[in-house]
Amino acid sequence: MKKITALTLIAMLYLGIYSPVFAISEKTNTSSNTIISAEKSKKEWGFFGKKEKKTEFKAKAEYINTDWWNSFQDPYLNEYIARALQKNHDLKIATISTEEYYQNYKIQFGAQLPQIGGAFAPALIKLPGTTETAGAFALPGIVSYEADIFLKNRDKTKSVQKQYQASFDEERAIYISIASAVGTTYFNIVRLDEAIKLQEEINKQRQEIYDLMLLSNREGLISTSDTIKANQALIKGECDLIELNKQREKALNQLAVLIGESPENIASLKRINLDELIVTNKIPEQIPSEIIENRPDYLKAAKMVEKAGIDIRIAKKEFLPTINLSGLALFNSTNFGSIFTTKNMLWSLGGAAILPIFTGGQRMANLRLKKAQYERVLQTYLKTNLEAIQEVNDAMVSARLDWNKLTQTIKQQELEEKDYNYNEMKFNEGVISKLDLIQFKENLLNINQLVAQQKAEYLVDYIGLYKACGAQI
Repeated sequence: MKKITALTLIAMLYLGIYSPVFAISEKTNTSSNTIISAEKSKKEWGFFGKKEKKTEFKAKAEYINTDWWNSFQDPYLNEYIARALQKNHDLKIATISTEEYYQNYKIQFGAQLPQIGGAFAPALIKLPGTTETAGAFALPGIVSYEADIFLKNRDKTKSVQKQYQASFDEERAIYISIASAVGTTYFNIVRLDEAIKLQEEINKQRQEIYDLMLLSNREGLISTSDTIKANQALIKGECDLIELNKQREKALNQLAVLIGESPENIASLKRINLDELIVTNKIPEQIPSEIIENRPDYLKAAKMVEKAGIDIRIAKKEFLPTINLSGLALFNSTNFGSIFTTKNMLWSLGGAAILPIFTGGQRMANLRLKKAQYERVLQTYLKTNLEAIQEVNDAMVSARLDWNKLTQTIKQQELEEKDYNYNEMKFNEGVISKLDLIQFKENLLNINQLVAQQKAEYLVDYIGLYKACGAQI
């Protein structure tokens, strides 16, 4: 009777109809707060899945090379970079994506290990040909394991691990991109501040010109046509000022979003004056090839090639048999008090080798698919290499030539200032009219606007070089 009951319970166990089932699961603690702190640590998986701890603040500082940003000696810029690291939502999404890849890695790594399950299975049994029913209790435990003698599961884990490692390079690329966007937007705002200040002064000069010409026209000294032209210049200046204010407003909104603030708070965004900003030639003569090889997109592409190679190896191993091992230990009794005894214990061990014979060409198609994917990933890697070289060269050329252009414009500015000072002396001596002096003043203001614009262009190009070099400049 006990043997029949035991066999019935074993059948119930394999069919999965016993309940309840108590399984051991791993609980992972996650935090919804992704703001960086020196105390918070980040897990990275090294060789053979060994955990290595690194503080998240240090990791992010290494991502964006904070020493490079400190070289501008602008406390406001440094503050905005730090706030972006803490609050930018794109950066939070990138960090969460890395965590997703990490959990996928853990899932696949768990598939290499034996699977253990336990249950408590009460039952009420009535056998054919009998009128009595019997109650029984069973405590079964099952162990199943796929013997990875061909290392197929190990290769699957390596493939997922490469994807996880590549996610760090993708995360780093996003951090560099956001930091570059913050710097570019900030310098454009500084440039617009200066441009608006100069445009307001230009409009003031044009208003004075228009008033003088309007007075002269009333006295018959100049034509109405000249007065209309002066009025047109004034109106154009007002339109230019409106456009500059619109651009600054939009840039401030963009900066607010980049640092994780509401655009409603743009009035609190402070910045340095352009004249106080240190602008020097920092363009290197050449960029070592090691810098290009350390670009995040280059490293990610290389890891994806490695992953594609592993995937081909996995596809080949799908042609080999799968060997499964299983074990069962069962305590079974009609009396719960005597269940844990030797005579009430059953156990079994078994194994099976499974080899699909006909799958409609799926395995061969899968192998060819993985080979095609490898070729595509390899071409992407080669293309990334060439594009990286092009981007670095383009950024160097742009920054170097913009610096040369800025140098020449500054010389022109100095000459224009000398010319204005000379004409101011002539005005004081009564040689030229005030109208002429105002015109020379506007010429000086226009060249000052050009210098401000070219300073910002050079700084933006310098940030472009920083980004092209993967922040390792």
